[in-house]
Amino acid sequence: MNFVGIGYDVHRFVKDRKLIIGGIEIPYHQGLDGHSDADVLTHAIADALLGAAGEKDIGHHFPNTDPKIKGIDSLEILRCVQAILTSKKLAIINIDCSLIAEFPRMSPHLDAMRAKLSHTLQIPKQRVGIKATTNEGLGFIGQGEGIAAMAVTSLEEVSSNLPVEPFHRTA
Repeated sequence: MNFVGIGYDVHRFVKDRKLIIGGIEIPYHQGLDGHSDADVLTHAIADALLGAAGEKDIGHHFPNTDPKIKGIDSLEILRCVQAILTSKKLAIINIDCSLIAEFPRMSPHLDAMRAKLSHTLQIPKQRVGIKATTNEGLGFIGQGEGIAAMAVTSLEEVSSNLPVEPFHRTA
């Protein structure tokens, strides 16, 4: 049986903070505001995975009111989500994401993000798709005030807690 989830996240820019997207530090004069490292892409993926698993959202599992997780690396959030999936005997088939940002340019960093996310989630890199687009100057994203991300994930039930081999389509 397969399950699909969708996730969305958005954060505004703030000064004096590193910009972390997809687990990669991107050189920029601002970072994103949030209780964790504010990795908008990783948060969207976590929500999509949790949704596909029938779980409550990232805010339930990692509340921004918990001082113990202030500044948490969002890759750690993904590791915890992966542990939830494993406990429910669910494996990731694929992840597809879109980053929406006017600045900075994301395309030079997409391959590094894919590598970091696939390594963190222990899935083949070809199962992680990341695209980047702008908001064509419209709205708060278009005005350069923040970044948004959307993610869709697909999971499948597995008979053990072992990672699933890469998907191969037969003719």
